[in-house]
Amino acid sequence: MTGGRAAGTPAEMPRVLFVCLGNVCRSQMAEAFGRALGVGVFESASAGLTPGMMVDPVTKQVMAEKGLNLEMQFPKSISLAATKGADLVVNMSGYPLPPGIKWPTVVWNVPDPHTRPLNVHRDVRDLVERLVMQLVLQYRTQRR
Repeated sequence: MTGGRAAGTPAEMPRVLFVCLGNVCRSQMAEAFGRALGVGVFESASAGLTPGMMVDPVTKQVMAEKGLNLEMQFPKSISLAATKGADLVVNMSGYPLPPGIKWPTVVWNVPDPHTRPLNVHRDVRDLVERLVMQLVLQYRTQRR
């Protein structure tokens, strides 16, 4: 899963771009799990199709329960994130990606927990963690 990098970007480590609608919950969770679980396997980034103003406070809370701090994170647009390229785009938005996104893409059906209760955020967090771990294992297997 290589070849989608922007010119001048080191190709040693694949870059995975996690995308959701607002980049306030799901893709932020995935980026954080990717950074924690995918060390030495792939680089993680996240973006939103229509980025919100800030990471959802409940998302920050449930990720802190897993020892992951999102306090310095902020929503980013897919157009900004796309300037760095990607080897894989994980689309959790439930919507098509913009036409300019030409990298290999997978779709994860992950419900949007934004404005939902704490238990929904935890369920989504746990689902995202499992999916990211599966992706990490897939990349590790491909490298052998």
